[in-house]
Amino acid sequence: MKFLDKLSYRPLIFFTIILGLVPFVPVPHLFEKLDMLRNGTLTEPIDIIDLLFHCLPQILLSMKMYRDRRKKDNQV
Repeated sequence: MKFLDKLSYRPLIFFTIILGLVPFVPVPHLFEKLDMLRNGTLTEPIDIIDLLFHCLPQILLSMKMYRDRRKKDNQV
């Protein structure tokens, strides 16, 4: 997890926004995949991998925020 501590928030936020919203038209890809997951039509391996690819920055950002928050709480 040390690699996560070395990452800056700026690129994580940037990639979270970009990969979450690309392509912008007609509907963001991440929203399309989450809708497929909700409807139970996310069955193809390529679609599952694509969903994970588009969610990876959000997962990393969440993990970094959790770790930083935990470190801050332990210091107090």
